[in-house]
Formats: sequence, C-alpha cells, structure tokens
Amino acid sequence: MTSAAPGAIPADSDKLDKGVLKIAGVTVLGAIMAILDTTVVSVALTTFQTVFEASTATVAWTMTGYTLALATVIPLTGWAADRFGTKRLYMVSIGLFLIGSVLCGLAWDITSLIVFRVLQGLGGGMLMPLGMTMLTRAAGPTRVGRVMAVLGVPMLLGPILGPILGGWLIDIASWHWIFFINVPIGLGALYAAWKILPKDTPTPSESFDFVGMALLSPGLAAFLYGVSSIPEVGTFAHARVLAPALIGLALMVAFVFHALRKDHPLIDLHLFRNRNLTVSVLTMSLFAIAFFGAMLLFPLYFQQVRLESSLSAGLLLAPQGLGAMLTMPIAGRLTDKYGPGRFVLTGIVLIGGGLAVFTQLTATTPYGVILPVLFVMGMGMGMTMMPVMSAAMSSLTHHEVARGSTLMNIVQQSAGSIGTALMSVILTNQFLSKPSGDIAQVLRDNPAAAADPQLLGQLLTPEQLQLVGQWSAQPGGLQAVLAGDMASGFGVTFIVATVLVAACLIPAFFLPRKRSEALPEGEQAQMPVAMH
Repeated sequence: MTSAAPGAIPADSDKLDKGVLKIAGVTVLGAIMAILDTTVVSVALTTFQTVFEASTATVAWTMTGYTLALATVIPLTGWAADRFGTKRLYMVSIGLFLIGSVLCGLAWDITSLIVFRVLQGLGGGMLMPLGMTMLTRAAGPTRVGRVMAVLGVPMLLGPILGPILGGWLIDIASWHWIFFINVPIGLGALYAAWKILPKDTPTPSESFDFVGMALLSPGLAAFLYGVSSIPEVGTFAHARVLAPALIGLALMVAFVFHALRKDHPLIDLHLFRNRNLTVSVLTMSLFAIAFFGAMLLFPLYFQQVRLESSLSAGLLLAPQGLGAMLTMPIAGRLTDKYGPGRFVLTGIVLIGGGLAVFTQLTATTPYGVILPVLFVMGMGMGMTMMPVMSAAMSSLTHHEVARGSTLMNIVQQSAGSIGTALMSVILTNQFLSKPSGDIAQVLRDNPAAAADPQLLGQLLTPEQLQLVGQWSAQPGGLQAVLAGDMASGFGVTFIVATVLVAACLIPAFFLPRKRSEALPEGEQAQMPVAMH
C-alpha cells in the first residue's frame, strides 16, 4: 500500500481542499474522454455505413468492440496500479487511448476502425477506476459522496453530450474529427496529470491472480459479446448469442469457485458479506440495466420518429444533463452527511415517473411535454447513480475499498450492456411485428430506395408495394405511418424500462440513511491507491 496523497485533508473536514479539486479535474478530463467515446460514435454509425459500405450490424461493432475492451481490462487495473503506480499507469492509459484515437481517425476501412476502437477501449477502461482510486485516496472515506459526484459528471453527462459533440463535428467537419478531438483533450490531460498528480512509489503487492484473470476477463468478454449480439440476431435463442454467453457464464462461475478458495483473488467475493455493498450491487444492477437501456431510446426516438438531425437530437437531450448538474453536487454533499438511502429513493421515483410519461409517447407528442420530463429525469439521475456508488464505497474498510470499486465497475459495465441489448431487442421486435416494420427496415438499409421507385420495387414484395401505395395516399403519407408505428414500439419499450426502475426501489429501500463513520486517522493514511 502507498501512503495517502500529499495534501490529503483530515477525515473530519467537511470541505474538499484545492489539492483534491485539482486531482478531481485531472480525473474528470480522463473520464470525459473514455465515457464520451462510448456515445459520441453512436451518431456516426449511419455515416460509417455509407462511407465504408458496411451493414448496420457490422458498423455496430465500432461501439461493441470498444465496450468489450473497456470491460475486459478493468480487472487488470488494480494489479497494474500497484505494480507501476497510479500516476504512471494513468498517464500510460491516456497515451494508449490517444494512440487509439489517432488511428481511429486514420482508419481506411471498417475492419481497421473496429480494431483501433478496441485499442482505444484498452486504454479507456483503466481511466475511470484509476480516477476513482486517486480521488478516494486524496479525499478520504467521509467525502466519498462528493468525490463520486465529481466523477458522476462525465458518467451521467456522457450519454447526453456525446451525441451533441458527435453530431456537431460530423456536421461541420467529418467523422474523422469525432476521434481527433480527443487529441487536444488527451494532451491536456497528460500535461495536467504530470504536473498535478502526486508522485507515488510502487510497492510490492499481493501476487497477481493469473488463474482468476484467465477466467474472469475472457468470461466477461464472451458473455458481453453474446449479449451484444442480441440486437443483431433479434432473439435470445440464437447460437451466436447462446454459445458465447454460456461459455462466458461457465468461465465466470468457475471464477467464483476459484475466488472463494484463493487467499487473494482478483475480485474478493467475500465482500458480499457486507450488507451495504450487496444492496448497492443489486440496486446498481437494476438501475444500470434500465438507465443505459433508456439512454439508447431517446436519441433513436428523436432521429427515427421525429427525423431530427444528430446535432438536434443531442441538443434535445440537454435538459436531462441540466437536471443532473443541478442535483448531483447537492446529493453528493448531503449523502456524506445523511447517507444515500433517502436521496436514491427520491431519484428513482423521479426517473420512474418520467419514464411512465414516455410510455404514452406518440409521433406527435409536444416537445413542451418531452423536454420538462427529461429535466425531471435528469434530476433523478443526479440523485441516484453516484450515491449508490458512495453507499458501497463508504461502507468498506480501507483494505476492501479497492476490490469493492472494481466490483462496482464490472457490475455497472455488464448491467449497462445487458440493458442496451434488452431495450434494443424489445424495440426492434415491437416494430417488426407491425406490417410497416419490414418496409422500414428495407428503407433503413437502402436509403436511396425512398427516392427511387424502381429500386424500391426490386426490394419489396408485391404485397408490401401495395401497402406502400395505400399508406402514401393517407394524410402525412408513408412517413406518418412509419413514425406512428415506431412511436408505439418506443412506448412499449419504455414500459419495460419503467418496471425495471420501479424494481430498484426494493433494494434501494435498504440503503443506509445515516452518515458513514470516518476511519481512524491512522487507517485513512493507508487508504489504498489501487484496484484489484
């Protein structure tokens, strides 16, 4: 273990000093790059499809490959931080991410782009857990809520600002710049890390759990690969889904048996003896499935139903970010004083109420209704995700914080991938169950067919052509029918998201409702600096 960062403030202080805030700024810069790149690419998928003449399923792997790399590298972060030092590893991670970003911008075909996105993810996956470690070490356990609120800024705003930034860069420049924009941010983060982060001396750590790494990382990657394939094949019962998912589950089950027998496993499963951590994991799992799944739906609705541009779709999500910005720092401060329980419950109610409104979504729902509801949901988000993280972190001893942080990161990443796949499948199946669904799929895969009757005639069956003729004669034409059917599918999918959010109330009810006790001063000085 390394000693506390120079300038770390006493455990009983109520304020974050200038040194902690500087470290927070460095970690946020790194986290912004990693998290924005999970969403900024989403608005460029259609562009990739056109430029590289690739299918929708193929270009989707520019996002899936990045996500899998993020999840796979997380378990390695703790050992590497102990072995090489947090500052050094943080700078190496930023450098790796920068190299991947430049190569992505120079990609010559879809295959090279996917490979370079994986390289990006290998660097980006370490930035969030390393940032969480450095902030926890600098601020101390009684300020976990506030430092988690700092890290929550990129985590909550990434899904909102990503589409805005991506759409704007594509509109004014080209798709290359959604990757090149990382260069000035990354160079700034590297310089800031070099100047601001305290020097740490790597110390001998527990032996690396090679068996655990060989089981957990491939198992996690295989499982998420199977789950991520669900939207493409449209069903859970498909060999492309079941084979990797079952292999991944088998490897993870084997890891569980291995971890329960080993003295120093990669992830310490005995942490689940801690009631607060167990409750936090359950709450985070359900919340991440619903939250990240719902985040997928909003930009799709604006672009596919309301025919907004990428930039406009991103801007329409801004009220959500404003709501989160309003409540997140307040919730972080009050969580440290009164515990996370009451704030998480309130946040879940706000989010669930907002999603319930969207279950009645139509193709013409006024933006005067949609935008205020998004603002309210944003307020709920600011009161939910990071206080749940705080509940897990603040309840652990100084020997357990690193392993608990890693566990929460893995849970969040896995649950988010499951949520995205689940909502995608429900939405797709809802739409394809309608007569207009197959026609819309043809038009989406062949955009030129909408303006070329001869090509459209070659792609559609006689029955489908007859339906197109009938719908075209109705008020609003074919687009009005397609938009109405799509909006109906979104409404049903939001019902599922609402139920999942409501289910979060059950474990959240058991979250602590009082302030965490500070560790003794001597123990705080040994606050761990690495994740295992």
